[in-house]
Amino acid sequence: MKQLLIKGLLLMPLSLVLFLSGCSELAVFDPKGPVAQTQNDLILYSLIFMLFIVVVVFGAFAYVVIKYRENRPGRKNSDYDPDMHGNNKIEIIWTVIPLVIVIALSVPTVDSLYELEKPPEASDGEQQEPLVIYATAADWKWFFSYPEEDIETVNYLHIPTDRPIEFKLSSADSMAALWIPRLGGQKYNMAGMENTLYLQADEEGVYDGRNSNFNGEGFTKHTFEVYAESEEDYDSWVEETKAQAPELTQEEYDELLEPGLTTEAEYSSTHLAWVDHGTNDGRDYAVNRHYDLYGDLMHLESHQDAEDFIYEENDEDHENH
Repeated sequence: MKQLLIKGLLLMPLSLVLFLSGCSELAVFDPKGPVAQTQNDLILYSLIFMLFIVVVVFGAFAYVVIKYRENRPGRKNSDYDPDMHGNNKIEIIWTVIPLVIVIALSVPTVDSLYELEKPPEASDGEQQEPLVIYATAADWKWFFSYPEEDIETVNYLHIPTDRPIEFKLSSADSMAALWIPRLGGQKYNMAGMENTLYLQADEEGVYDGRNSNFNGEGFTKHTFEVYAESEEDYDSWVEETKAQAPELTQEEYDELLEPGLTTEAEYSSTHLAWVDHGTNDGRDYAVNRHYDLYGDLMHLESHQDAEDFIYEENDEDHENH
């Protein structure tokens, strides 16, 4: 028992080192914006705080096991008092300590939650108006509508750096969750209602995004890419898309809503002109048009062409973007 306890205490710091070294490769521990940085700091604070608690508990446990073991040299019969009952000092301590732990974890968590419900503050003091993007999930693709620019993209989006992005989240059918790990945590997309998520990129680059809420057979392919670029490059992309992309017709949009996978695309108008899935009127828009298709299986695992669909079809699109 003693040897196992000592081995456990020696291995615990090693396990922590291995855990943190593995976390360094995770996107959530590589923040590229203020929202992700706030959440990263909160996660690390919680991990370190809870590790301290674990060390104290295991230390107290080791002390008790070693000090009061039955075969301790010099142990006397008087060291054991089976008739002892109650200890006010100890009971107060083990009541106060959990209360302190809960407060120490709750206060920064609640403070961060309220902070993340507002656009990130500019570090230079010059606050910009958030760029509004309607992010609509469908089985299994993403529609990103830019009402200010009157353009729409499918399965990818461009954003300017150092400017808050205000995502208006909704879904055309099943519940999803928009998640861009390096920019911030996820929030749910649901039909007939609208959630707001604020994110921001401080560094240029291409960031992976996905649906983090399992919603059926196409879940693993329910992904997108985020192109974070300078304001000048973003404006150039907007102008190019307006000039070259075709308009999105309601008939084509209805076809895109059909359950299944699709490639990246862009349009010089948005579907918001005739439906907003975040409202009660738009709740059943997709279901009413494709009701009979939601039971069909895509057989992604058994069909290699479908398995590699996104990667093969989007190679040329990635080069153009």
